[in-house]
Amino acid sequence: MVNRHPHRGSSCTPHTGRAQAPRPGSGPANLTLVNHRDHIPVPPPALRRFLAEHDPPTPCLVVDTDTVVARYRTLAAAFPQARIQYAVKANPAHDVVRVLAEEGAWFDVASPAEIELCLAAGSDGRTLSYGNTVKKPADIARAHAAGVTEYTCEADGDLHAIAAHAPGAQVSVRLLVDPPDSATPFGRKFGCSPAVATDLLVEAAALGLDPVGVSMHVGSQQRDPHAWDGAIATAASVFGAAAAHGVHLRRLNIGGGLATGYRRPAPEPADYAAAITGALRARFPGEQPELVVEPGRAVVADAGLIRAEVVLISRKDPGDDHRWVYLDIGRYNGLAETENEAITYPVEPVDPRGGPDGPVILAGPTCDGDDVLYQRTPYRLPESLRAGDRIDILAAGAYTASYSSVAFNGIPPLRTYCIREGRPTGAD
Repeated sequence: MVNRHPHRGSSCTPHTGRAQAPRPGSGPANLTLVNHRDHIPVPPPALRRFLAEHDPPTPCLVVDTDTVVARYRTLAAAFPQARIQYAVKANPAHDVVRVLAEEGAWFDVASPAEIELCLAAGSDGRTLSYGNTVKKPADIARAHAAGVTEYTCEADGDLHAIAAHAPGAQVSVRLLVDPPDSATPFGRKFGCSPAVATDLLVEAAALGLDPVGVSMHVGSQQRDPHAWDGAIATAASVFGAAAAHGVHLRRLNIGGGLATGYRRPAPEPADYAAAITGALRARFPGEQPELVVEPGRAVVADAGLIRAEVVLISRKDPGDDHRWVYLDIGRYNGLAETENEAITYPVEPVDPRGGPDGPVILAGPTCDGDDVLYQRTPYRLPESLRAGDRIDILAAGAYTASYSSVAFNGIPPLRTYCIREGRPTGAD
């Protein structure tokens, strides 16, 4: 299993130690495009321009916050009646949160540290939703003191802790749903049955809380726009059961899960919106609930690029077709989502010399035998590739720095640089 320690120092670093002055970029037009021949995303030009001008040490993640804003606006336009609530865990860089706060986004937070991050980035406690259903009473008290008024639970103990430490708070109950497969499903870790959810919502009202609705998640990197239909039907049954007990719910949080096109295309936000709004009309034929959408990957993935260095190239036997290419980044310092090869990032050499390419197995630099990125998924790199060459890992803005270990094998967390209008954030 991957040692997914959160990246404690995930604020974007505004300086690279280089003297060159950055050139302005093209602002929000720096959208990630897609090469429709092979569906490989094309990163915002400002990212590679920054890397060319500053040449920061590798490995590093560079995030174009103009693309973050553009992605958020696209989602908001696709779901005009919904509250768009960014899942901070996807990329907790200070400047990412700051530009989203400036856009009026709400935030899904999972800990007091994420609450403090959002407040420091200019958000307000009333725009934060404490969505983690596993939290200590002291964490609830800290959130309440910070002005957080909305919480999610799935168990009686957590509900009573909310009532004790955040009196009068709005409460949703997370449902355990069984959606179609996604790249990284949640399994049975989170949520409860409709019967338990109904009991908790009725109990919440008796405890003086405000039971507002239910939440759910159909799995991260969910490529099926219709995956929410069954979950929404389950939610509708809970709305009806609660109403029979005199508790009238009004809010439905459908979570995140909207996919990013890594090496194959993903549905557009409008495709998801059409399927989800259709399911809402079908399952709630009368008055529809307030809708909350919690994207993370869909907001930040395409905005980020990781630059890495080839450390070693090895052919285990003269007859092997595959070369092993070892990078200075692996599963423990930024690429945790390659576990089980769930997320297949596009990989490109920075300065290819030309000539034929060949099959490779990609691995990280640590002494852990599990630090292999891609052994089954086909990848090809130039036969001319040498140690010291640079590699770009595309669409890497989500769940990379935030999953980086603290110091496994003495390797520091993945350093992050944020740029806006082509310039490092914080620059004059």
